[in-house]
Amino acid sequence: MRLSLWPSTSQGWEDFHDAASHAEATGWDGLWAADHFMPAEGPDRPMLECFTVLSAVAASVPRIRIGSLVAGNTYRHPAVLAKMAATLDQVSGGRLVLGLGAGWQENEHAAYGIEFSDVAGRLARLDEACAVLRQLLDHPRGNFAGRFYTLTDAPAEPKPVQAHLPLLVGGGGEQVTLRIAARWADEWNTWGDPGVLAAKGRVLDAHCARIGRDPKEIARSAQVLVELDGHAAASPPASRRAYPTASGSPAQLQDMLYAYQEAGVGEFIMPDWNLGTGAARRDAMDRFLEEVAAPLRD
Repeated sequence: MRLSLWPSTSQGWEDFHDAASHAEATGWDGLWAADHFMPAEGPDRPMLECFTVLSAVAASVPRIRIGSLVAGNTYRHPAVLAKMAATLDQVSGGRLVLGLGAGWQENEHAAYGIEFSDVAGRLARLDEACAVLRQLLDHPRGNFAGRFYTLTDAPAEPKPVQAHLPLLVGGGGEQVTLRIAARWADEWNTWGDPGVLAAKGRVLDAHCARIGRDPKEIARSAQVLVELDGHAAASPPASRRAYPTASGSPAQLQDMLYAYQEAGVGEFIMPDWNLGTGAARRDAMDRFLEEVAAPLRD
């Protein structure tokens, strides 16, 4: 099982880089960054921009995979995102996973004057955006005529280092989001415990069957906040306390990882939001790697 870290972008660059560097040095597989411009609970904390900080990590931290978890499709035209992704893959030497979602944070859209349609509209745009991205990442020029996006002989160079840059679709909506993942995703991610991942994974499998795709082609990842021995190094912001949390002894958390594995999850992602910073976070990362995850590592 892959093990990845999700550092909060509401910390400063030095702290973010410390987390990324320690993850690389101690054998973690990947690092993810969220794509938001302000916190969901209001504009009281600064936030690093996702793709800028990933570019800095790509240039300064070797080996580990990097990815957006997930880019809000509403924030950028997918053609612009394709250029960003190809460049970032070049900078990283072929380590990028491009995570994409429909966009959900309404207060962020309102603050920055970004159009915020209903759920159906945002998902329809996400579906088209995946098609645009594949056109530009996989072909010398992109041509697409959709309801929301149009490409007309659009040049797409340089290409990513990876022959097929992986696209991750994030979200757990069973009727539409998982159908989009079945069609476009190389990887799929959602929050939830092993039971949630198993149930939604079966829905994804059914969507794949309807379009004739082998569901084994889609890697699966999940995340929850982790409290080792029943406590965390720091309390997460109030708005984040509603996120799924796993709390227990190393043995109990190890059982959780085995249950994820049984549910088809190949990558566990641990947010650092409740782990503190500096030495406290490094210690929490090391304990989880050594006492919990070690037996499941590839």
